[in-house]
Order: sequence, then C-alpha cells, then structure tokens
Amino acid sequence: MQIYLVGGAVRDRLLGLPPRERDWVVVGATGAELEALGYRRVGQEFPVYLHPETREEYALARTERKTGPGYRGFAVRADPDVTLEEDLARRDLTINAMAEAEDGKVIDPCDGRRDLDDRVLRHVSDAFREDPVRILRAARFAARYHALGFHIADTTLLLMREMVAAGEVDALVPERVWKETHGALSEARPDIFFRVLRDAGALRILFPEIDRLFGVPQPARWHPEIDTGEHTLMVLLETARRGSDNAVRFAALVHDLGKGTTPASEWPKHIGHEQRGVKLIRALCERIGVPNRYRDLACAVAQYHGIAHRAAELRPETILKVLEALDAFRRPERLNAFLAACAADARGRTGHEDDAYPQADRFLAALQAAKAIRAGDVAAPGLAAEALGAALRRARIEAIRAASTPTD
Repeated sequence: MQIYLVGGAVRDRLLGLPPRERDWVVVGATGAELEALGYRRVGQEFPVYLHPETREEYALARTERKTGPGYRGFAVRADPDVTLEEDLARRDLTINAMAEAEDGKVIDPCDGRRDLDDRVLRHVSDAFREDPVRILRAARFAARYHALGFHIADTTLLLMREMVAAGEVDALVPERVWKETHGALSEARPDIFFRVLRDAGALRILFPEIDRLFGVPQPARWHPEIDTGEHTLMVLLETARRGSDNAVRFAALVHDLGKGTTPASEWPKHIGHEQRGVKLIRALCERIGVPNRYRDLACAVAQYHGIAHRAAELRPETILKVLEALDAFRRPERLNAFLAACAADARGRTGHEDDAYPQADRFLAALQAAKAIRAGDVAAPGLAAEALGAALRRARIEAIRAASTPTD
C-alpha cells in the first residue's frame, strides 16, 4: 500500500498558497483493507474513505470508462493494480494531476508543473470531454487564479465548445450546476467564471437568463458601459471586491434579469424590468436548487434596487414599505445585504467604481428611527389590533420623516 498527497494541496503548495484541503490517493490496496484499518467509506459512486483520525479523504486509485451521457455515466475500476499514473491521467486539468510522495517528491506525469509556471489551465487528455462538470470546474479555476495570470488554453476552450455542441452540458444535473456555481461565486473573480462559460457556449444553456443580457443596451447617461451583460458582471465583481457573502453576490448577478426580456423596440429603456426580473429569478432558483435565503434576497434586490437608488427623494411611506418588504425590523441583516447589493449596482458602472453610496445611510437611519417606535408607544385602551397596527405604521412614518429632516 502506497499513499500519496494529490490534487489541490500539491498544486497550491507549488504556487506558494496555503492548501484549502488535503486529499490522498491509495495505491495497491482494497477497500476492505482500508476499512480494517478504521477508515470509513463515504463515497457511494467512487471508493472514497475518511481517515479515522484526521477525517481527510482517501480514495483508492481508480480508472474510469465512459458508459453514458453526463457526469454519472462512468464505469469505475479501483483494483489494487491500478497505478498512480493511471489515476492521475483521469483527472481534469494538468495542474490538478500531480502527486506528492511521503518523501516530498512530486510525481508529475502530465506536465502540470510546467503549466503552473506558464499559468495555463490545460486539460489532461481527450477524456476531459467525457465529464461536463469539468467545464464548470475549468471556469471556476479560471475565476480562482485569474489574479495570478492564469488563462484557459486555447485547445481546452475549443474542447469545451465541442462538448457543448455535442449536448454534454444538457446532461448536467441541477444540483451539480448550483454546487459549482456557488463555489465560483466565492472566488476572487466570480465574473470570470461566467465569462468563461459564455466563451465556451455553456452560459446560454445553463443560465440563459444571464446570457441574453449581453448585447442589450442601457441608457449611456446612467450606464457608460451600455451593455447590460457587462454591467451585470461589473456589479458581481464589485461585491467580490468588497468582500460580500455569496447571497449578496448571487443577488448582484441576477438583479437585472428582467432587462433581458425587454422588447428591442423599447431599448435602451427597460420599464417594468424589476417585476419581470423577480419572475425570472424564481424560475432560475427553482430550476437549479438555489437556497431560499439566496432567492428571497435576490428577488428583493431585483424589485427594489431602483427605489433604493432614489433614497434622497423617497417619501417616508415608501422607505417604510421597503423596510417591511425586507423584514428588516426582525432581520436587520437583510437590510445590510440588500444595501450592499444596491451599492454594488451603483458602482458597477464604468467610471463609478469608487462612488459613495449615501442612500445606504438614509435607509439605515430610517430603520433605526422606526425601530425606536414600539407598539406600547401608540397603544390606547380599547384599540383593536388592526387600528394598533395602523397607528404604529403612522408613528414609524413620522419617525422616518423626522430622521431625514435636516436640523440646524
């Protein structure tokens, strides 16, 4: 039995980065032998085991043979005679196909180290085309390492396009699409993930709502970048630049989906795109299994971001309506997330990347003022619940008005 460190941990060490996790491959052993040593099997489709102490993943060296469409159509062989080189040869990218022996020696049969030095994301072999998930993974690595100068090899991008044309992407299960997308959203350059998918032709299949935004114009007065798709990726990049969480990043990604359904005769205006966008977001989230928390924030941003931008001119009644729609009195963190996405939208425009966003201050001050009003402050003997609610709203509106009125 020989055990090797493989994949990402080797890659990141050679890049001088801390490893995110450590994975191991076991050569010359059976699953029964590992279980006898206390390892516990966790992989249903593949022979993966957890170490009894470190809980790190140990996989038996294996080969895979394509038997059907999609990423599940494989026959796996994990016999003790499978070599390390055979196991590495089935991996996606050369930079992920390196192993490290116990003595620190790097085993690199696919020239991954050369591609690390050249900053190239290159497929290991033509077997790359057998698993459509690899399109998503290649795009995700491009997003992760963009700042280091990495790019996808022309031959790999061509292969990805051929896979899309062959219908391989159509076989991806929604859960896996969301898993890889969620991972990409957390990368330093999530916008690159979607650019790569678009270059490969996969965006129009996986996210047609986003793909159709490209080429749709907006008024140059407000959007010097003009193209709605470009604006969308600029907004997404702004959320990443400011360290927003994935829920905010997803909301930024889909905030303008409704503009993709504006009739061309109405361009560059997009009247009513907010409500159209809400419907598209709900359908997208249902299709790929986006968590409800992400969906709800995204819908709120799509519906109310235009209102938030006009905070200085809003009536107190309108501000309270938005606060209530966000459930901000019970969940003030929702307002913070909403405002982060709205600020990114305002800054995700050519030449406006460092603009201030005072609108956020008005909404935060309004919430603070309105929260200071309690039901007990407006209650009166014999006042019915409905009347009490109306009185509370009136008092909160006045508190918001007072908070927004300049004082000497």
